[in-house]
Amino acid sequence: MIEKKRNLWDWTNSINRGIIYVIIGIVVILPILLGLKEEVQISPSVSSAYETIESLDSNDVIIISIDYDPASMPELQPMLKAILRHAFEKDVKVIMLVFWPLGLPIGTEGLEEVAKEYGKVYGEDYVNLGYRPGDRAVMIDMGKEIRNFFRTDVNDILLDSHPMMRNVHNYNDIALIVGLEAGRFGEFWVQYVGSRYNQRIVLGVTGVMAAETYPYLQSGQIEGLIGGLKGAAEYETLIEKPGFGLTGMAAQSWAHIAIVMFIIIGNIGYFMTRRK
Repeated sequence: MIEKKRNLWDWTNSINRGIIYVIIGIVVILPILLGLKEEVQISPSVSSAYETIESLDSNDVIIISIDYDPASMPELQPMLKAILRHAFEKDVKVIMLVFWPLGLPIGTEGLEEVAKEYGKVYGEDYVNLGYRPGDRAVMIDMGKEIRNFFRTDVNDILLDSHPMMRNVHNYNDIALIVGLEAGRFGEFWVQYVGSRYNQRIVLGVTGVMAAETYPYLQSGQIEGLIGGLKGAAEYETLIEKPGFGLTGMAAQSWAHIAIVMFIIIGNIGYFMTRRK
């Protein structure tokens, strides 16, 4: 029996998928290891988010709501750190709270990392309220008194023990809410807090959620929108502090190029073998 001679195009149609996984892994990891950064064009929605925080005065107090878990961490954690760097640079006080239980450790990690960079003191410059269940009920009742649900912080220390919290009781004392969202909690902030208490809101969302969140920006219900890893990279560019957002964009672009090349080669191989 004569064995049929295989050519290059036959090989492209039978390539082991493990080889593809290895190549994709390499093109993703290499830009991160090399610390490559990708230039991004600033979108109006991210610029609006930046200008909103830039307009705050020193000693203003903002709430950052961590409404995501490790699955969305690559997109939203760079936003958290970029926003914290911007806020601490302006001496804005930060209150962090969490409505997703698995978001507590990653939110705390980002907060403590950036606070250490800027030499911020816990209780004077920032406070971590931790996780509370009840989401919408908590959001609404915080408009009356934050201590109705958060009598203590994440370390079980009474809020009034912290100097920055002594005059903070409800949304009248909060200059801005920043919601970092992997689900519907951004809508809750807009519907239950923005409309009821006339609260200023900026949202950071995953890439797949950005399109459905834009109507809130266009209607003026939120003042800025940061969408996906690209949005995080744009914000890092605006504050001139490159981080994982810009590095991640480089890795993402390399991966997209590799995938497109595989698609092109695979299609050429298919049509060439079909002609035979």
